[in-house]
Amino acid sequence: MESDGDDRRPARYAPGEGWVTVLVRVPVRIVVLVLVVPVRLVWDVLTAAGRAVHRTALRPLGRGLARLGRALIVRPLAWTWRTLVVIPLTWLWRRVLAPVGRGIGAAVVWLLRGLLVVPARWLYRYVLGPLGRGAARLARGLGAVLGTLVRWTVIVPAGALWRYVLGPAARLTVAVVTVLVRETGAALGHCWRAAGILSRALGRLLGAVLRWTLVEPLRRLYRGVLTPVGHAIRDGLWRPVRQALRTARATVRQTRREIRRALVGAPRAPRPARAVVPRREPAGSGTRTLGKKSGRDVSPPARG
Repeated sequence: MESDGDDRRPARYAPGEGWVTVLVRVPVRIVVLVLVVPVRLVWDVLTAAGRAVHRTALRPLGRGLARLGRALIVRPLAWTWRTLVVIPLTWLWRRVLAPVGRGIGAAVVWLLRGLLVVPARWLYRYVLGPLGRGAARLARGLGAVLGTLVRWTVIVPAGALWRYVLGPAARLTVAVVTVLVRETGAALGHCWRAAGILSRALGRLLGAVLRWTLVEPLRRLYRGVLTPVGHAIRDGLWRPVRQALRTARATVRQTRREIRRALVGAPRAPRPARAVVPRREPAGSGTRTLGKKSGRDVSPPARG
């Protein structure tokens, strides 16, 4: 079996494990394996289908809808909000509400200072301050007495109860829960990998079954039956038919030419093309050139 790059061997457990670990491990792994294998198979199928749908449909559709939404909704709404709400409210705040608020704030501060702050300061200095200091001294004395009483009636018994009863029970519970969670996680990991191996093996088995039950018979049918039949049809029927059609067309063309020759006559031979002579330099015996003058040869005599 091909390796997928991850270590499929179960991790070895540390030596010296307790009896709780050994007791919990095997049942938890059996239950988790039974529950996880179908879930892993369904998960693989759904993951493949989801990736295909997301890649081919959802991603292009989402991009198109996002662009359309920005063009048709976001930008018009932003422009409308800025034009009809933000700019008028900003002007109203700067020109009207801020000056009115500063004036009202100053008046309220003056009224609060005259009606509340000054009387409250006098009341605190001459009435509440002395009463508060006396109450604080009384509360410190009562607090010391109550603290001593609470310590010896609540804290000391609670500490002894935690140290000798609740603490050991809590540690044992935490140890059991930790072992259970650790074994469950390890079992989930191993069973998930085992389910992946089973899923891939099932996929290969289905591929092999499909290949040997459908693909290979069709391929052998094509090679062993359809191809020879096609070649026989091409060589025995189609080629003679094409040759006969070509011969028939050639015969028809020849017959048509013979009938035309008998009725109309043989076609005329094409006339030879005339040589184009420049008009400014006509050729002939009476033409005046550099070596001739009105038909006479004026070339110098040859020297002896």
